[in-house]
Amino acid sequence: MTLILSVILLAIMAYLIGSLPSSVWIGEAFYGIDVRDYGSGNAGATNTFRVLGKPIGFIVLFLDILKGLTATSLVLFIASVQPGSEQYINLQLLFGLLAVVGHIFPVYEKFKGGKGIATLFGMLIAIHYLLALACLGLFIVVLLLTRYVSLSSILAAISFPLLTIFVFRRDEPLLIAFGIAAAILVILTHQKNIKRLINGEESKAKLFKQQES
Repeated sequence: MTLILSVILLAIMAYLIGSLPSSVWIGEAFYGIDVRDYGSGNAGATNTFRVLGKPIGFIVLFLDILKGLTATSLVLFIASVQPGSEQYINLQLLFGLLAVVGHIFPVYEKFKGGKGIATLFGMLIAIHYLLALACLGLFIVVLLLTRYVSLSSILAAISFPLLTIFVFRRDEPLLIAFGIAAAILVILTHQKNIKRLINGEESKAKLFKQQES
């Protein structure tokens, strides 16, 4: 099998992996509901927390992260590509991006999915786990300070290319370009959230059980 054919087949597989709508299928199988009919109307982990509760929310979050990690790691099946090389990283970016696209536009569910944050994070773990942990750390800090999941996601995504360039000193052009594109994608998929944040109408996450006074 030629390199080009291998890349094409694995690229299709990466998209199909990213398209797996765990929140929709779990909601329909165990609760008889489509999570997209409630809350924010998307199939992401955040809405699953809101609609189905924390236990199922954590399961969906894990599965969405796993999708990005698995799809990005498909590059391991191409034996002719040297791990750590520029070509290797470029293929990781390709497969990971297709998984994110699959999550946002899942072929199995009429192309109506989530916003791709968890899948993007899984992809980042596969490419550079320290960079992933740094973005996660910022996400957690902002979430604890504001309780806005959307704002935490947006700022973590924006930090991705900045950390790549100025902290981890990575000089791969496509990795930097992808970081910028990913940040723009997250902003675009959170336009409604941004409007609600500006208007003071965005819902806050219930991080801890609140004591009744």
